[in-house]
Amino acid sequence: MIVKRLLILVPTVLTLFLLQSYFWVPTYEEQTRGNPERLEQFITASIGDAAILNPILSADSASSQIESLVFEGLLDRDEELRFRGRLAERWEIHEEAFFYVNETYPVPGKGRIGPEALVAFLKAAASDPENYASPLRNSLGLIQEVQLLPPERFQVKKRVGKSLIRVSVDAPPRIKLTLSKVDQDLFHNLSGLLGEDYFSSFPSWKFVKTDVEIDQSQLQKLARSALPSVEHNPVITFYLRRGVKFHDGHPFTAKDVKFTYEAIMDPRNLSPRVSDYEPVKRVEVMDPYTVRVIYKRLYSPALGTWAMGILPEHLLNKEALKKEALKRGLDPDKFTLRQSRFNRAPVGCGPFVFKKWKSDQYILLERFQKYWEGPPNYKEYVFRVIPDLLTQEMEFYAGTVDSYSVQPHQVERLKKDPRFQSFSGTSFGYTYIGYNMRRKPFDDPRVRKALGMAIDVEKIITFVLHGQGERITGPFVKQTDYYNHAVEPLPYDPEGALRLLERAGWEKDPQGWLVKDGKRLAFTLITNSGNDIRKAILAIAQDSWRKLGIDVSTDILEWSVFIQERINKLDFDAVILGWSMGIEPDLFQ
Repeated sequence: MIVKRLLILVPTVLTLFLLQSYFWVPTYEEQTRGNPERLEQFITASIGDAAILNPILSADSASSQIESLVFEGLLDRDEELRFRGRLAERWEIHEEAFFYVNETYPVPGKGRIGPEALVAFLKAAASDPENYASPLRNSLGLIQEVQLLPPERFQVKKRVGKSLIRVSVDAPPRIKLTLSKVDQDLFHNLSGLLGEDYFSSFPSWKFVKTDVEIDQSQLQKLARSALPSVEHNPVITFYLRRGVKFHDGHPFTAKDVKFTYEAIMDPRNLSPRVSDYEPVKRVEVMDPYTVRVIYKRLYSPALGTWAMGILPEHLLNKEALKKEALKRGLDPDKFTLRQSRFNRAPVGCGPFVFKKWKSDQYILLERFQKYWEGPPNYKEYVFRVIPDLLTQEMEFYAGTVDSYSVQPHQVERLKKDPRFQSFSGTSFGYTYIGYNMRRKPFDDPRVRKALGMAIDVEKIITFVLHGQGERITGPFVKQTDYYNHAVEPLPYDPEGALRLLERAGWEKDPQGWLVKDGKRLAFTLITNSGNDIRKAILAIAQDSWRKLGIDVSTDILEWSVFIQERINKLDFDAVILGWSMGIEPDLFQ
């Protein structure tokens, strides 16, 4: 359910600080006065328009906001941040682990033993783990099955330098262990049973041949890559919810899950989600309502990635894209998911149905009457693009917008307004100044550190944020165990900053500008329009850096130009921007 008429305080920080989040909810009488039908309509405002309404392709918050209503994932988190099923009713996680039989290594108390004897030894140990000390006992207790896999031959291609080499592998027998749950310490613990160097001494290079001659050190490195001695394969089995339909009436099945994964991994689609799914080995459709996801290595955020909105395979498969391309007079061989009109008129199985998108004006959604969890409370969801925050505020007071991002200076006044109930909590987000390290002088950490030391962040919190914020020192949620409270923030020390810059080779010229190799230390700091806090930070940063002798220009850009032309294309020197933090600590993506 979406709460009516919210005032939300945007999370804001500077290298780095958190803002307190506030929102206000009008009373029932206030909402219904004059126009009862407005209770069934939710209107929200954004400073920028969505870019592309496809969850595997988008990378901006406006698009994600709409996608979260149109599409549904296999799971999400509840109010206590625990995973709960959505399109998946439930799931099971176990592990399939593999290792090659190392007949050259003597097993303690057994000597050199062959594959069959090794299997018998492991089965006996797993059947009575209490005979062994912990942690080996714990790992043996997880083993449900021990299987011997026969030798196999295969070929792979590996890159050595600039050359692509064909590698022929004549692999020895392999042991497969099925575990009741994932055990990241499995092979480390099994070394206590099979010998400390059983796995590390496996002679991979004896079983590989290359089509060109390479030296022994290269061969050994290549062999370990082509024939790793051990392999962790975590497995998630999703049991899907039956009776779920897409907005066009087509049933949702396991085929849609597999298709969504394959669409993400298709290099032609240029999905920004690839890093989340690269650890997946394969996705298997067991039956229409059961999917197995096998990972090729340990990957801690694996489960959370399946909150991704699922795409309808029947509308976006090869045949559907080919048909669309031909209808539009385009080359079907070059036509990709990125070019499909689906991205402007999406079809999902979420609580709201897409109806209309008028660029830079609004996006209209209607409730999905056949939503599996029951239709939403609101008949309509309207996403309006209003780039100016003052205009958003006026629209909110007029009742034509139901949510408004409150500015810090308004908090005390609106807390006392009897029309609203106020609630508060620390936000999962921060604002920061980011430096493009692909450009000089930001490739020098001394310069970056000096720039941070030149800015009085506490004054920004006091006078720009009116005390509605706190400083943080890392990109993790402060309430989680991943945040390192021992890391101290950069001190406000302009003189120390100047000394750092001098050590980096920057010296003041007669006019007071910092110069190195005849070039002035100069760059442009940019941010987006419609955000007064970022504009204030921009002015403070510019003034602080100019006092050191840095020639700083500033530029404020309309949101879509800012994101698409500058940020996404990495065309900037330094930027003031915000980031929403997730619960997972893996920040690779």
